[in-house]
Amino acid sequence: MQVTNTVLMIAPVRFGFNPDAADTNSFMESDSGLSREEREKIQLAAREEFMNFAETLRGAGITVEIVEDTPEPHTPDSIFPNNWISFHSDRRIVLYPMEPENRRLERRADIVIRMANTFGFEQTEDLSGFEDTGVFLEGTGSLVLDRVNKIAYANRSSRMHSEALRDFARRMGYTAIEFSSRRKDGGQIYHTNVIMAVGEGAAVICSEVLPDEKERALVLDSLRKHQGTVIEITEAQMNEFAGNMLHLRTKDGNKVWVMSSRAYQALLPEQKAALERDSTLLHAPLDVIERYGGGSARCMLAEIFVPEKV
Repeated sequence: MQVTNTVLMIAPVRFGFNPDAADTNSFMESDSGLSREEREKIQLAAREEFMNFAETLRGAGITVEIVEDTPEPHTPDSIFPNNWISFHSDRRIVLYPMEPENRRLERRADIVIRMANTFGFEQTEDLSGFEDTGVFLEGTGSLVLDRVNKIAYANRSSRMHSEALRDFARRMGYTAIEFSSRRKDGGQIYHTNVIMAVGEGAAVICSEVLPDEKERALVLDSLRKHQGTVIEITEAQMNEFAGNMLHLRTKDGNKVWVMSSRAYQALLPEQKAALERDSTLLHAPLDVIERYGGGSARCMLAEIFVPEKV
């Protein structure tokens, strides 16, 4: 299946600006100059946004597995679990190599064991060893997966290296479509999932940040062939996290596009209408998380594709 009705979320305990990630994530804002009390307020606000978002998902009929972060070690970005783990319906879990050293502490064996026991995952593909050679592939941040057609879209950056991408594709039976991106100001875009989202019957992409005409045509042709409807967003909309959305299915089988309220407000009426042809648009405010974490709704959700019963 392309979409699932179950997701993993990590509840923040010490959320905040992560200086180890800031060099390559231009979507985040520094908390430099803020007092300790102000930083504590950021954690409290992020926690409130997180819980409201989780309840919004549950209220729509999506199963949300919440795991609490731990105070130690300090993992300010743990709210974004999709960068270190993904779950697949063939009973496999994949673990990924991450560039910021303090983000590697987010990988928790107890979470892997809990998910395996709860849902019946039987095998782990561990790519994290690539970190030893400075090679990275940050999960479904670096990869946007067309799970039905086994296509992995991947934007080249310091957090997505071809060597690790090829290994993922070989192990998981995917075809990789690799491309480069560039902002108008020349800056890199750190993750693929801020550029594009692939759903069932529709895809969203900011193709204007793909400077190579052949690569851009390859990506768009593939999306049109496999998803049909392609909604183009601008770079300005991408900067509002309008590309960072996720297609999910409720327990009743209804489809929803999940995004932040900031992303929703950035979409034009005709873009919303295209997404709403067979889905509901579901959004919640994530302003603090987006501002200081540099990620949005999709980044907070690790889809759990429950293994099929044999």
